[in-house]
Amino acid sequence: MLGLVSLAWAEQESPVETDEATGVTAELARLVGSEEQRIQAFYALRDFRPAWQDVDAVAALTSALHTLESDGLRPADYRPDELRARHRAVNEQQGSPAEQAQYDLFATRMLLTAMAHLQRGKVDPKSLDTGWEVPVADPDFSLAAVSSAVDRQRFETLFSEVRPDFVPYERLRSGLARYRNIERLGGWPRLPERERSLRLGDVSDDVVLLRERLAVIGELEVMAADTDAFPGVELEAPDPRRFDSRLEAAVKRFQRRHLLEPDGIVGRQTRAALNVPVERRIDQIRLNMERARWLLHGLPDAFVLVDIAGYRLSYFRPDGEVWRSRVVVGLPYRRTPSLRSEITHMTVNPTWTIPPTIRRNDVLPQIRRDLGYLERENISVLSPSGVRLDPREIDWSNPGNVVLRQGAGPQNALGRLAIRFPNDHLVYLHDTPAQGLFAREQRAFSSGCIRVENIRELAQLLFDDTNSGHDIEARIASGRTQEVSLARRMPVVIHYWTVNPGEDGELSFRPDIYERDDELLRALDRPLAL
Repeated sequence: MLGLVSLAWAEQESPVETDEATGVTAELARLVGSEEQRIQAFYALRDFRPAWQDVDAVAALTSALHTLESDGLRPADYRPDELRARHRAVNEQQGSPAEQAQYDLFATRMLLTAMAHLQRGKVDPKSLDTGWEVPVADPDFSLAAVSSAVDRQRFETLFSEVRPDFVPYERLRSGLARYRNIERLGGWPRLPERERSLRLGDVSDDVVLLRERLAVIGELEVMAADTDAFPGVELEAPDPRRFDSRLEAAVKRFQRRHLLEPDGIVGRQTRAALNVPVERRIDQIRLNMERARWLLHGLPDAFVLVDIAGYRLSYFRPDGEVWRSRVVVGLPYRRTPSLRSEITHMTVNPTWTIPPTIRRNDVLPQIRRDLGYLERENISVLSPSGVRLDPREIDWSNPGNVVLRQGAGPQNALGRLAIRFPNDHLVYLHDTPAQGLFAREQRAFSSGCIRVENIRELAQLLFDDTNSGHDIEARIASGRTQEVSLARRMPVVIHYWTVNPGEDGELSFRPDIYERDDELLRALDRPLAL
């Protein structure tokens, strides 16, 4: 939404029209009916007065459109060169009022399209993911303020006010500028492919390349600047060919930022991450800025954000604090969906009705091998109406539509707690008896739902922050299965980020576990048809 300064511009008087402009005004009133609603509203607010007769206004617009490269968009989509050329041609040939009106509509279309893309994204996420559940909102900006800004040639101000106003987006934007500068300086060296890993104590020319690679992105600078953060690490001038403790610590930091096992050894996976070209990293930043434009608008002060590819949950609390935890997400063939919803209630000591896919692919094969599996896992066999059945009387080669339900308890697949929110995919946040999985760096092991480390702490914070008046530990200790509502709903956003800006501004690049990046990049770079 445009700010008070912009709205103040809109209150000032419009420029006086010339006779020539009056003719163009009449043509605009005649032609604008075939344009989209936003353009019609824009000209109606101006009483159909033309916006682009001044060559300086066109020059300022085209200059501003080129700056959209800093947001990962393609300036060419908004035709800055064509805008200049067509304006020059219309004026040199003393174009008719109809030709001038057609040009005016074209320039306005380019400006409003650029603003819409900057605020909400160029690519429709539903075109890439049929299961997309985040509402796709229409652009939200004041056309009166846009009109006033056009008259005063304040295009960069317009862009700054529709750009997502969220710190992570600005960090991505800064990171894009930084990596583009690295590209201009020649990128970084590539490590030769070797069977043998590089590790502490090694002496070779490959170590020299490794130092250069980490120095380009500042990993070694961080080491030198913060001696307290790396106790016992050598910080004197190193032998460039020797893999010393300082270099090992820098490798571990790189590995943590790329969700690799932080062992300080440059093995196959770490070498592959080091050798990703800077051009590819730039593309990753750009496409994650597009994801941010889909999502980072209209967010309340308090909400829960699940970062699928980063295996993290962040709860932005009403008091400004942020509670964070590790999560386990869906396997690549059982993907956790992107969605936006609201947490309504929790199930304490839940039972688990085994979903059809897991029942068919995971549980039935176990039962067929050993009927004792049901007792060991506390699974009851029920009819569709809920009547308990004797598993010995079921033909497990063709069990029909029997229901399998795991009883509440510490070994239940949902643990002791499930946090619920409406969605078409039937996913939720939940506890788990498999706590050891949280120690892994990459944690795509679930069947689509999200397992949360320390979920009881999250639940209590949600109860406290919504004035719900519940004690989660007391509820669990009762042993009873019960539904407990929040007094006030809490927004939850589940989304997929393969680049994440840390609080220090450093970018973390994550594996594209669901292989979504390439398709989005192709869509983002596809020339815009207008």
